[in-house]
Amino acid sequence: MNGKKPELLAPAGDREKLEMALLYGADAVYLGGPAYGLRSLSGNFSRDGLRAAVALTHERGKKAYVTVNVYPHNEELADLPGYLRYLAEIGADAVLVSDLGVFTVAREVVPALPVHISTQANTVNWAAAEAWRKLGAARVVLAREMSQEEIREVRRRTSVALEIFVHGAMCISYSGRCLISSYLTGRDANRGSCAQPCRWRYHLVEEERPGQVFPVEEDDHGTYFFNSKDLCLLPHLPKVIESGVDSLKIEGRMKSVHYAASVVKAYRMALDSCLSGGCCIVQPEWMEELEKVSHRAYTTGFFFGRTTEADQIYGSSSYEQTSEFVGLVRSYDPETHLAVIEQRNHMHLGEKIEFFQPRGTLFHQKLAEMWDENGRPIETAPHPQQIIRIRMAQAVEPYSILRRDAPVKKEKLS
Repeated sequence: MNGKKPELLAPAGDREKLEMALLYGADAVYLGGPAYGLRSLSGNFSRDGLRAAVALTHERGKKAYVTVNVYPHNEELADLPGYLRYLAEIGADAVLVSDLGVFTVAREVVPALPVHISTQANTVNWAAAEAWRKLGAARVVLAREMSQEEIREVRRRTSVALEIFVHGAMCISYSGRCLISSYLTGRDANRGSCAQPCRWRYHLVEEERPGQVFPVEEDDHGTYFFNSKDLCLLPHLPKVIESGVDSLKIEGRMKSVHYAASVVKAYRMALDSCLSGGCCIVQPEWMEELEKVSHRAYTTGFFFGRTTEADQIYGSSSYEQTSEFVGLVRSYDPETHLAVIEQRNHMHLGEKIEFFQPRGTLFHQKLAEMWDENGRPIETAPHPQQIIRIRMAQAVEPYSILRRDAPVKKEKLS
């Protein structure tokens, strides 16, 4: 199919994830600094780290957007102008905001710095998107609750750049939509009959520790409870592209390096194939790649209309994955055929390892020879982040991921 090529936007929770996102095919990244972001539990970047991250991104010919999408209280506003000036000074390509006050300060203090409106602003119609454009927003990230037809109508009725989420975690309750009342009491909160179970007192019991109860409490950053299936629109990329959006966003600043590399490359391959002028047919290896990383069961969310209970996970709180991340290639010497590997999981001689490369095709090899960093032959690499060398049967790209097949298993949420 032919059409406008949308940007592939990837999460960058820390420096290593940033590098992986850029190497594996992202056109742009979004990242958080030391303040004013909604992912306080991700690695985030210091001020100096942000400067270096933006510089690296620009060296690769990509763009870097910085999240400033909290809803700040009065006492948090004093440092905001200075922080925004710093982001403009280091060359951030845009800031991502939710709060109208933050938006106003940004437009006044750094008028040349583009502002993107976060999905937290809950933009679900063309009138809101157009209002943000008239106020000076360069882009609007549409709410996840929108169908393809609604997205198309927004595209028809406003010229502001549009961004949508295409992959990643979705909460059971967002933008005011809550299913807890319906599940616990049969009273549908979306039809005016909410029993307000969110105000009840809860305790959490972990099945392997019976008798130990943990209070479900809220801190300054919210609660983390009752999650839905993960969004995945890769099989429907032709329809996504036809909707006319400008940027396709992958959720996951708190996810792993393995996740960043695998998901970005899967969408990169799919996008490039769809926009090459030929027929866009979903290839099995794209979806296989998405199955290899830790995820919940996939759903298309609201893209094809109203959701049902099938889009939520009520009876289980588990993750799935078909591969285990065991190492990362730091360098490769073509003369000695030795690759320097940083171990991420226990490895031993004789096991079959898959090498997943940033640009090249993946391949498999048995571990036949392995040395520690002092040159001593070893049979196992049991230590976290241990540096080892292995003999390669073929050349391998730096930053390739080593992984092995794993049985589909359930990882309990912490």
